[in-house]
Amino acid sequence: MKEREKTCFVCTECGGESSKWYGKCPACGAWNTLQEERRFTGSASAKNTKYASEPAATATSIANLELPVVERTSTGSNELDRVLGGGLVRGSVVLLSGEPGIGKSTILLQICNTLATSSKVLYVSGEESPGQLKLRAKRLGVEPEQLLVMTSTDIAEVDREIEDKAPGVVIVDSIQTMYDTTLTSAAGSVSQVRECTLNLIRIAKTAGISVIIVGHINKEGAVAGPKVLEHMVDAVLYFEGEKQHTYRIIRAIKNRFGPTNELGVFEMTDSGLEEVTNPSQMLLSGRPKNISGNCAVCVIEGTRPIVAEIQALVTPSVFAAPRRMANGIDYNRLTLLLAVLEKRLGLRLSTQDVYVNVVGGLRLEEPAVDLAVVLAVVSGYKDKPISDTLIAFGEIGLAGECRTVSQAERRIKEAEKLGFTSVMLPARSQIKGGVQAELLKIKSIFDALDLF
Repeated sequence: MKEREKTCFVCTECGGESSKWYGKCPACGAWNTLQEERRFTGSASAKNTKYASEPAATATSIANLELPVVERTSTGSNELDRVLGGGLVRGSVVLLSGEPGIGKSTILLQICNTLATSSKVLYVSGEESPGQLKLRAKRLGVEPEQLLVMTSTDIAEVDREIEDKAPGVVIVDSIQTMYDTTLTSAAGSVSQVRECTLNLIRIAKTAGISVIIVGHINKEGAVAGPKVLEHMVDAVLYFEGEKQHTYRIIRAIKNRFGPTNELGVFEMTDSGLEEVTNPSQMLLSGRPKNISGNCAVCVIEGTRPIVAEIQALVTPSVFAAPRRMANGIDYNRLTLLLAVLEKRLGLRLSTQDVYVNVVGGLRLEEPAVDLAVVLAVVSGYKDKPISDTLIAFGEIGLAGECRTVSQAERRIKEAEKLGFTSVMLPARSQIKGGVQAELLKIKSIFDALDLF
């Protein structure tokens, strides 16, 4: 049967296909996500026979299944091992994404120093030449004998090299540069990213090879390519941080072999990325003393308690609509808390510009930061400082009530290690004992006004 060219439109969000272009995807309802692609149909298509050798699947009772033995390999970085759940799992596929220049290639080349001591590591680069990789490796001091470097963008060549060299770990930088010659679309398109990832997943599962894929992100901050890419892999790690700051954060968004929302903190130096073993101490290192609009909070990121500093600046507005700016916390959450303060406490924040910042480039999404944000805003509004030895955490409801949060005792003990002697927390928090700090239990934001 002769091959025929077919034009279709693929959604970058859900991967759904359509014969015509629509402004709104018929499958998921997303707007302006359909991209045109050209394909060949017919029996001669290599795509139809790519997985023909796979055996037919049969259903089995779950009672007859055996628990798998999860083999982990340390990457040599305790912070990265923490995010992965204890190390790199054999046969897993990890997606590492982040902005350009954030340090993705740097940290991957650094961990090759440790990974290449136990097995071969194949580093596939589709963006840099061998000379550029050599320059970075020399700067980082990475030159193990078992680190193999390959510069290619053809996924078939990568497949042949993996079969020939039999490495234990494969790093692909980046998946958007890889292409499959059986597809007519350009590299980085929806179908190319999906098919190349499927090929790497097949290699990882059948040969027991650990694969790390680097993914670019778009201007919205999501991984470029189809959204289904994040569902296909075993773990999704986001590399966060500002280029102007030296600190970098790796956050686990998805992990089939460990906890999600785990956090790893690094510092960018001239010799590469160095681990920050005590992020709380780092975030509080330059905290000012006896200044209004400043409050400390303890949040739980995965399994790790982290103490962060929240700053609030409240000034009279010269605009008809006052300005609201939030850096490190959700903007909508800030406007909600300001509305609660204005309605329940009678603070005239509608005439004030409010700026809230989380120091260190950390982004806090846990509701436990509500109480600290409220205290910082009230302190800035009244221009009265909060005690430097006080830390607060708790969720604030629309009625002004303070609701309990999880793992209160762990938060308190982390605060005590850093020298905090007073803790403001919800009244219903369960504390078993062994706590030395003074506990200020409150039922609502009205009780918190005693500080001022």
